[in-house]
Amino acid sequence: MLGGVHVGCYELLAKDEIHSIAELKGRTVGVAIAGANPHVFLTAMAAHVGLDPRQDIRWVTSTDPSIKPLELFAEGKIDAFLATPPEPQELRARHIGHVIFNSVVDRPWSQYFCCMLVGNGDYVRKYPVATKRVLRAILKGADLCASEPTRVAHRLVDRGFTDRYDYAVDALSSIPYGAWREYDPEDTVRYYALRLHETGFIKSIPNKIFADNTDWRFLNELKRELKA
Repeated sequence: MLGGVHVGCYELLAKDEIHSIAELKGRTVGVAIAGANPHVFLTAMAAHVGLDPRQDIRWVTSTDPSIKPLELFAEGKIDAFLATPPEPQELRARHIGHVIFNSVVDRPWSQYFCCMLVGNGDYVRKYPVATKRVLRAILKGADLCASEPTRVAHRLVDRGFTDRYDYAVDALSSIPYGAWREYDPEDTVRYYALRLHETGFIKSIPNKIFADNTDWRFLNELKRELKA
């Protein structure tokens, strides 16, 4: 892990009668893929409020191509859905469900990175100059998203990443892309390592992860160079 990129891109939408993560007990919740980032993230959130994610929540995933959790939620067949852009924008436009959690604003999750840059360990050791160039490009891209969201949204549409300019502007304007200058990625790793260790997703403790899987040298140099 080389550095944090931005905070907040998850929104949990639910049926009208559900108002908190704790109320997901006994409910069906849709995520993209079992074991992927959204599933792990929501597992940590559920455990944080006292639920047993494996026993208390019935997970619906898209491991079968015919199963689309977003559409199941839109049809009222499942109770909640963890969405990432442009899914929250689409659901709001369709007046489906309501947001019970937003990682941009809801603490403690809003205090930590949701997205970080990770490199292959051998590559980072062999090619430190190239590694730093990649990190610099990504962080400058994050700065551009923060300062000129409409320009970036136009580029996303022009390059075919999305066909909805309005959804792209909404997402880019709400996500704190400038947080890499302020937040400490080590705090993020420590927090999530503890949460995921508690839930049994990982076996390593934070200090081992710091020793074996992090290198903040490039980030610290770029903060000085880019006047963070």
